[in-house]
Amino acid sequence: MEEYDVADFLRFALQHFDIQILRMEGATFDLEQGYAIEIESDQLFKLMYQQQVIAPFNNVEELCNFIKMDMQLHEKN
Repeated sequence: MEEYDVADFLRFALQHFDIQILRMEGATFDLEQGYAIEIESDQLFKLMYQQQVIAPFNNVEELCNFIKMDMQLHEKN
């Protein structure tokens, strides 16, 4: 099986879901509206909102869908 760069895959997925990346530093992606993702391993991502941990995700698509939904909820409030 071919190895892939997890950070590149995450960056691609975020761009696909139109989630703006403000800064990438090491394994941390700072996103728009106070969100951040930390890559814990090849299959584990920690989602944070305003420096508070929300949840771990092991599926990038589910992670991106959750962020988009949560962003929409915060925009309404």
